[in-house]
Amino acid sequence: MSFILGTSLLAVVTALACALPGAFVVLRRNAMLVEGIAHAVLPGIVVGYALTHDLNSPWLIVGAALAGLLVVLGNEWLIRTGLVTGDAPQGLLFPALFAAGVIFITLDFSHVHLHTHVVLVGDLNLAAFHQLSVNGVSIGPRYLYVMLAVLAVNVAFITIFYPKLKVTTFDHQFATVLGMRTRLLNTSFMFLVSVTVVTAFHAAGVILVISLLVVPAAIAHLISRRLSVMLVLTALFAVVGALAGFWIAYALNAATSASMAVFFGLLFIAVAVIDALATRVRRYRRAGHAGIKGLLVRPPHEEAERLDGSSPAPSPQAAE
Repeated sequence: MSFILGTSLLAVVTALACALPGAFVVLRRNAMLVEGIAHAVLPGIVVGYALTHDLNSPWLIVGAALAGLLVVLGNEWLIRTGLVTGDAPQGLLFPALFAAGVIFITLDFSHVHLHTHVVLVGDLNLAAFHQLSVNGVSIGPRYLYVMLAVLAVNVAFITIFYPKLKVTTFDHQFATVLGMRTRLLNTSFMFLVSVTVVTAFHAAGVILVISLLVVPAAIAHLISRRLSVMLVLTALFAVVGALAGFWIAYALNAATSASMAVFFGLLFIAVAVIDALATRVRRYRRAGHAGIKGLLVRPPHEEAERLDGSSPAPSPQAAE
């Protein structure tokens, strides 16, 4: 497999793995919580490296995912206490965790090659650099198969728990009345999101990963309100945006992850403008249809005047 083909496939798989759970993130209005998770993975990676001394160890993923889950649990606890409201808990938690990760790196792990630029925005080409070979034949980047495994887990989780995810997303109180363990389901789902963010770390970084999670689902939400249709559209926009962003970056010799994020943003603007124009046209047509209907259906007194030539007697309100 050629390097360009492998990297483009990695871009598509990474976008799909992030976008599918991102549909529920958007519907639950947890986009900023995912931003907090993305920033909190850094200290988890540092702690995982401190325990394993291996940047390729799977324990780094576990440690980073647990750090992201810590943001979720801490956010829920602060909301339940009533000490802070709105999105203030996220503003309290994830900057502190991210700053702690930066301090750990600068103090104890300055000898480790962990470039700040890669941490923030990722490097898709660097993630695809290490190839997997079978009998001397390259079958693509190793990282591609890591993201394929994450994508398979996400698809399996959404498929198995789709009815429960649907109910808890649209009517949390009703799901509680039905006896669903909503807190356990939400924690499991957010842990899955944390694992997805961590594994997409090399490709998208802690900042741009939010665009892969949120923007394709946000675009699909502009077009359809049906969850099943929205999931299909989310996957479609993820694939289109990943391929377009990759080839734009290839043509301009620019950063791949950043190009994908910019294209997703432009695509969202285009769809939002088209949606706004379509809404105006529908309103105009409805208003015009109502006006024509008013002309065709005459009031009874106007109809009597047209038939006999006499004017109807004015109403008492009109005389006054």
